[in-house]
Amino acid sequence: MHDRELAEARAAQPQEELVVLVDERGEPVGTAEKWSSHHADTPLHLAFSCYVFDAAGSFLATRRALTKKVWPGVWTNSVCGHPAPGESFADAIARRVRYELGMTVRDVEVVLPDHCYRAPPFHGIVEHEFCPVFAARGASSPDPNPVEVDDCAWMRWEDFARRASEDARDAYSWWCKNQLRELSGHPVIKRYARPPRPAS
Repeated sequence: MHDRELAEARAAQPQEELVVLVDERGEPVGTAEKWSSHHADTPLHLAFSCYVFDAAGSFLATRRALTKKVWPGVWTNSVCGHPAPGESFADAIARRVRYELGMTVRDVEVVLPDHCYRAPPFHGIVEHEFCPVFAARGASSPDPNPVEVDDCAWMRWEDFARRASEDARDAYSWWCKNQLRELSGHPVIKRYARPPRPAS
């Protein structure tokens, strides 16, 4: 992205965000302010996780900023977020990718449409989300927003999945490790992580 476009995308992010409260089927039942609703008894709300791969099949892992309220400083999937009321998942993913990673994506595809979880407390905060999981192709290089992302790295999918699955010290987010139980052998993820065939 151009510097001006990136600055505008980040400046447009609202200071007070609303999350969509949902029932166990993912149906909206109300809204709540994001920061104040995340606590020891966080209500179930709508979210997404997205795993971004480049054209060669490498996966973009990110380390959450230390200033994040929920799971600060841990490695996780490429981008997470919450659709605003009335916002589609596609638009929410594009918005958060621009804001957090300063990049664009294409070929966004849902992998786990009904994923739902309640993570154990971490620093006193419980995450509780109806969270469809997506895969996407990066369409530009990352330029992480330090407010959101402390670090990022392209790596082989197998290496990321192995490191996360072996983690016993909360170096990786609980939700990512939970998602990997269903993602590691998923055919969509295998397709995104597969290097392109050489031209004949």
